[in-house]
Amino acid sequence: MEDLTGKTALITGASSGLGESYAIEFTDRGAKVILVARRADRLRALADQIAAKHGIYAATVLPMDLSVKDSGSTLAKVLKGRGTQIDILVNNAGFGHTIDFIDEDNKSVVDELTVNVHTLVELTHAFLPGMVERKEGIVINIASTAAFQSLPYMAVYGATKAFVLSFTEALWGETRRSGVKVLAVCPGPTETEFFDAGGSDPALGKMIRSREDVMKTTFKALSKRKSPGSVIDGGVNKVTAISSRFFTRRFAIKLAARVMNPNKKN
Repeated sequence: MEDLTGKTALITGASSGLGESYAIEFTDRGAKVILVARRADRLRALADQIAAKHGIYAATVLPMDLSVKDSGSTLAKVLKGRGTQIDILVNNAGFGHTIDFIDEDNKSVVDELTVNVHTLVELTHAFLPGMVERKEGIVINIASTAAFQSLPYMAVYGATKAFVLSFTEALWGETRRSGVKVLAVCPGPTETEFFDAGGSDPALGKMIRSREDVMKTTFKALSKRKSPGSVIDGGVNKVTAISSRFFTRRFAIKLAARVMNPNKKN
């Protein structure tokens, strides 16, 4: 991928996991990064790490809870008020819970919808127009292999990721001749804090890939002259995602229910 010196990347969910990895990858390519997440201490630690390698102005920390209503619009206003131009947007913030939907706390459901969908759309709507006008830019939205089928015991999460995939691919269709690269990245289980935050690990240990794997998949897709609208990380994940097309929806859902919650009758 080309040198990104002079560009600024806004990365949400940057305090750990894939967000942290994207911050490091983009600064290694010359970009400055704006790090957004709730945990200010983790953001500052990452900013210090980046500063030690690339200088004190390479990373800016903006602690913010993106589950708060209209937080995306608020963040966009703050940055525009500072005169900050966003050249790269990485909508990485997101979470899910492995639980029966009827047992999930209502606030948790609303927060999940806000972070995974509402804030992502707000930030994309705020910064994509400028990229199109300048005829260059990158938008990366983190979807999931969960986007490819209904997911019992992660019903809300799966639905939000299906939205992210559909939304991002539609934007790719609208902007593919604009000079802007719009990409939905669909990881499967990855070495992050996701399952800790979600409450359980649904017996997917052998399928877990590294964050480095996801970075390689992302930047390989972005390096193409005609970058795709979406990319699935990992061969096994590709087969798993595509294979659902060959089963009836009922069968696929029942199978997913067994995988996600093997201790229940389905």
